[in-house]
Amino acid sequence: MVRISKPDSPYTSSSSPESTSAWQVALHRIGLTVLITGLYVGWFAGAVGWRTEHGGLLGLLLAGYWLGPRTRRWLWGLLPFLLFWVVYDSLRVWPNYSFRPVHIQDLYQLDKALFGIGSGPERQTAVEWLQGVRSTAWDALAGLFYLTWVPIPLLVGVYWLNTRQSLYLRFAWAFLTVNLLGFVLYYVVPAAPPWYIAEYGYGFNPAATGNPAGLSRFDYWLGLPVFSGIYSKNANVFGAFPSLHAAYPVIVSHYVTTLRKGLPTVLCWLWAAGIWLAAVYSAHHYVIDVLGGIGCAITGIALLEGLRRTVWGRQFRRHLLNRIT
Repeated sequence: MVRISKPDSPYTSSSSPESTSAWQVALHRIGLTVLITGLYVGWFAGAVGWRTEHGGLLGLLLAGYWLGPRTRRWLWGLLPFLLFWVVYDSLRVWPNYSFRPVHIQDLYQLDKALFGIGSGPERQTAVEWLQGVRSTAWDALAGLFYLTWVPIPLLVGVYWLNTRQSLYLRFAWAFLTVNLLGFVLYYVVPAAPPWYIAEYGYGFNPAATGNPAGLSRFDYWLGLPVFSGIYSKNANVFGAFPSLHAAYPVIVSHYVTTLRKGLPTVLCWLWAAGIWLAAVYSAHHYVIDVLGGIGCAITGIALLEGLRRTVWGRQFRRHLLNRIT
């Protein structure tokens, strides 16, 4: 029996399901790009204040999203770090000193009482005592340690993103959790850094700007305005407690320790101790700030690891693993 094929109707599509699906995916991506770009530009231009780095990050995000599946996997992997940066930069919209009084003299006196060196009228905070033993060698060493508090977590994260995806997810989301916890404490306990008293005294000055403090000596030694440039962009002058500079090495060192590799573990904890000492030596943090940062890291890691073991946490982990592998 001869079958006569029915001619295509001008009102019916001859597109294959594959081509229809491809168009749907493309339209979805275009719509998502327009939405995210609009929200991003609207927020940073309208509320935070547009800066060059906002445009650079937006360009990288768009390139990563559109270049292909591999770069999209990287975007999913780096999501915790991107969220951290967006939230941190947005802190300037609602200064923490607008909500609660800033701790200045009382924090100084508390740190001196708990961790001071000497006795009686001669008692000093550790920050003050270290200013009496400073040298060019210590200035250089402190600056070198402090330069690594962001690059090393990022490098470790990128390495694990390519080699140990499951461990990477624990590390990266712990990083975000610790930061969010620290940001909450910024608003609960607004705190001036040690250098603030040297610059402004015990009075509150809302116009205070970021200051490299003791790290300016590293800039002088190097002959480049490294830390001056970094601290000119500080989004939160009154966020000395807890010290997230002290928290980040704890996160890295903890997850390196879980690998049970002797030398990397020892090196990580020595690096952590170097940053803790540099934070106090450079007059950016009191000892109490450093201990607060260490406690914040321990709490954030414990919280993340606890959530990871819940039903929701396991489902979220599987979803993210599928996105980055």
